[in-house]
Amino acid sequence: MFHLIWSIIVGFFVGLIARAIMPGADHMGFWMTAGVGIVGSLIGGLIGNLISRPPPGSKFHPAGFLMSILGAIVLMLVLRYVFHM
Repeated sequence: MFHLIWSIIVGFFVGLIARAIMPGADHMGFWMTAGVGIVGSLIGGLIGNLISRPPPGSKFHPAGFLMSILGAIVLMLVLRYVFHM
């Protein structure tokens, strides 16, 4: 249960940072921001694992937070393209 709450909190902060970087993303509410941050973290984790694997036994990837923000920005670009054609 704590992992789910932690994912929502971290996802929200990642979504807030990605929203601040991306112009025109001010219309998202709390749940959309958290959702973009969580899914962006998953996308960033996949990209990070493709580039380099974390050392065995580590709990997270060293560049995880930055890759999460990058993944959230990529997701917002895709959402902008899909819904504002």
